[in-house]
Amino acid sequence: MSAVEKQAVSQSEGGSRRLILDTAARLLRSGGYHQTTLREIAEAVGIRKASLYYHFASKEEIVEAVVNDGVRFVHEAVVAALAATESAAPRKRLEAAIGAHLTALHGNSDYTSASIKVFTFGENPAPESVRGVRRVYEDVWRGLIAELQAAGTLSARRSPDALRLFLLGALNGSIDWYRPGRFDVAALAAEFTALIAHGEQGDAALFDADASSASR
Repeated sequence: MSAVEKQAVSQSEGGSRRLILDTAARLLRSGGYHQTTLREIAEAVGIRKASLYYHFASKEEIVEAVVNDGVRFVHEAVVAALAATESAAPRKRLEAAIGAHLTALHGNSDYTSASIKVFTFGENPAPESVRGVRRVYEDVWRGLIAELQAAGTLSARRSPDALRLFLLGALNGSIDWYRPGRFDVAALAAEFTALIAHGEQGDAALFDADASSASR
C-alpha cells in the first residue's frame, strides 16, 4: 500500500471513529447511559454492530471517549481564556473563565451534556481516565478560586471546595435551561460573576460573613 493510500485509509478510519463518537454523544445526551445501546449507535451511524468493534472494544470505551472529549472541550477553552487574561484583574479572569465554560458547554452541547449526565458506567465505576480528566479540569478552578480568595475578590473565610462545587454545579446546570437567543453568553457570564463576586446588592462578596449578617 502506498503512502497516499495509507493516509487515505487513516483519514477514513479517523472520520468513521469521529462519526461514531458524534452519534454516541447525541444519543447519550438524550437517552443516558442505560438507554443507549451499541445496536442503536450502529443503526444511527448506518453500519453493522460488529463494525463498531473495529474502532472500539465495548460500549464503555465509546462512552469513555465521549465523556473525556466533552470535558476536554471545556477544559481547553477555560485554560485559553485564563491565559489570554493573565494580566487582567481577578474579577475579569473569573468572568472570562465562566464565559469560556459556558461557550464551550453550549457550543459542543452533545459531548458536554453527555459528559455531565454520565456519572456512572452501568454497574462499574467511572474509568480512571474519566475521573482523571474531571480532576484535572477541577484543578484549574481550584487554582483560580485560590487566586480570587488571595486577591479578596472572594472571601478567604469560605470553603474553596464549596465555592468550586457551587460554581461548577451552577454552570453545568445551565444545560437544562439555556437556549440560544434567550440569553447572551457574555451577558450571562457577567451575571454569574456579579452574583459570585459581589452578590445581588453589588457591595459585598456573596460569601462574605458581612453579607450573610446583612441578609438576616
